[in-house]
Amino acid sequence: MTSRTSLLTWQRLEQHASEMKNVHMNELFKADPQRFEKFSLKLPSMLLDFSKNIINQETLKMLFALARDINLETWRERMFAGERINFTEDRAVLHTALRNRSTKPIILDGVNITNEVERELALMQSFVELVRTGKWKGYSGKRITDVVNIGVGGSNLGPQMVTEALKQYSDNSLDVHYVSNVDGTQIADVLRPLNPEKVLFIVSSKTFTTTETMTNANTAKKWLASSSFNESAIANHFVAVTVNKDNALKFGIEKQNIFGMWDWVGGRFSLWSAIGLPIALDLGFDKFIELLEGAHDIDQHFFQTELESNAPVILALLSVWNCTFLGAQSQAILPYDQSLHMLSAYLQQAEMESNGKSVDWDGNAINYPTVPSIWGELGINGQHAFYQYLHQSNNVVPSDFIGSVESVTPVKGHHETLMANFFAQTQALMCGVDETQVRADLKAKGRTKEYINKVAPHKIHKGNRPTNSILMTRISPYSLGSLIALYEHKIFVQGIILKICSFDQWGVELGKGLANKIQDELSSGELSDNHDSSTTGLIDFYKESLQK
Repeated sequence: MTSRTSLLTWQRLEQHASEMKNVHMNELFKADPQRFEKFSLKLPSMLLDFSKNIINQETLKMLFALARDINLETWRERMFAGERINFTEDRAVLHTALRNRSTKPIILDGVNITNEVERELALMQSFVELVRTGKWKGYSGKRITDVVNIGVGGSNLGPQMVTEALKQYSDNSLDVHYVSNVDGTQIADVLRPLNPEKVLFIVSSKTFTTTETMTNANTAKKWLASSSFNESAIANHFVAVTVNKDNALKFGIEKQNIFGMWDWVGGRFSLWSAIGLPIALDLGFDKFIELLEGAHDIDQHFFQTELESNAPVILALLSVWNCTFLGAQSQAILPYDQSLHMLSAYLQQAEMESNGKSVDWDGNAINYPTVPSIWGELGINGQHAFYQYLHQSNNVVPSDFIGSVESVTPVKGHHETLMANFFAQTQALMCGVDETQVRADLKAKGRTKEYINKVAPHKIHKGNRPTNSILMTRISPYSLGSLIALYEHKIFVQGIILKICSFDQWGVELGKGLANKIQDELSSGELSDNHDSSTTGLIDFYKESLQK
């Protein structure tokens, strides 16, 4: 396969980008009063406004031409059909099958995996009902009041983000907690106020070998045993979500308490599976299904809609345009809804673990910028922290503003103030303020000429900072499912355009492997001579300090 840069459609975009860099969005809006109508989309639960980007109709025409040139529509079909598009691991990519609410058969290796997913959902539903109704008892016969999910990465961040976002839909019959950090402080803080007789642990690990997860799981098991004086209590207090059922059995979890996963689901796309058990336990199984339905509807939109009206495709193309062609190196995710306070961290993992790569499908070094670094924070908090950087630094940071029309917790006057800031910030980032206007404003305030000359340069905002606005009607299980799926498909499209395998994470594996070796050295006291001088010095200091 040839490099993307050899494509005529790519080269035309490079030339077009050199022209558009000199265009200000103010000019684009002034020239076209209908710009918003042309560059926005309405979906069942949200509005996407992408008009505040440095684009015109010719830009989009070229981007869609590139998408067709690289056969995006065929790749989309291949993913939904279950082809093994995860090349390096020889796996299908079928997280969409987990929320296939049409129950249409999906055949993989001769097996209808839709039936497998439905069976697992039925097991989840039965289990959730047992726990939530109090029929599932702890070792002393008391009902479960607290659930502790032990996992890391996709086995933690997705479910935790969703339970935080939808906490207003919980009936609070259970308290759900999350442990991901191998730092003992976290699990100690979580367990300290809990009653072992009333706690259910969910150990979520695809392989059931992840060091951080298994270290925390073993600590939880010892904590339970010290209370019950009997390791057989594990049967009442531990369930697992894993592909590796043998390892879960060896840990002591009963066979009927092990929920399955599949190798065709990547961890960061797995909250729709039994990895989402804490979501279902917290909200009730019906709300979990609503989450799946919202995602499924976006799946259908992505699969069936032409590229020109396809929200995930448009978001992906704009990201490639802003990063690869216009040179932006990062992108901010800025939710204006307290419910979404973990969304930035979740999307950071989803996109950067997926597409943070530097070689193409053939293993060749990529000679063009790929995905930006993803970061962000709740919008209002960010305004009083890093928005100064967004407005006036030399680095242009395209940003996604995400808000809702209605608050899930209405408090008079608050939501209007919140959304006023949402609208104002996107306008300010686009429009900026020039020197003439700054000087006129200062003069109108009676400032002296000397003061104006001194301060004016510091108050100039160049504007022309790209933003997308996603405005949901209301945060709900359905709309949240739609929002997550929107970004999942955006990530897939980015990977295809950039010729990146989005569904492996070898960079993660390297660090984990080295950590395991160093942990063995710390335990044995015998330090390998294969380390560089810095790593050796750090380990020596650590060991010497422990001995003092």
